[in-house]
Amino acid sequence: METNENTQPLQHGGKRAGAGRKAVRIDLVELEKLSAMQSTDEEIAAFFNVKVRTIERRRKQPAFAAAMERGRAKGRISVRRTLHAQAAEGNVAAAIFLAKNLLGYRDVRRNELSGPDGSPIPIDGGLDYSRLSPEEFEQFAALIDKAKKPQEG
Repeated sequence: METNENTQPLQHGGKRAGAGRKAVRIDLVELEKLSAMQSTDEEIAAFFNVKVRTIERRRKQPAFAAAMERGRAKGRISVRRTLHAQAAEGNVAAAIFLAKNLLGYRDVRRNELSGPDGSPIPIDGGLDYSRLSPEEFEQFAALIDKAKKPQEG
């Protein structure tokens, strides 16, 4: 029978000894290997035949969380090592990826829209309100206000 720090029997889910569901044993070595492959919580849960919630709950335990983080760190190091090796062997895509992600390089594209010789783009079909008299402009503005749809509120 399991005991805690005070050497009292652990009870799993009930008042009487041995009641409730038995704790699932998750091998921390296997957990670390799965984490090294950057496995998701869903994949880890499926491997150990438990629910995702069990993985999430167990992650609160220091040894479990440490095994997961250690595995994930080893996986990241492995990917980085392979990427550096590929770049050193002349893989241009790997070298560009490293330059962008580690050295801050970036592709720059400029989208500047302009008319001929860099001048502003002319807008055809525009109305020249300056040709209206002040009275005509007031009438025109009143017609536009009248034609506007009422806003739903």
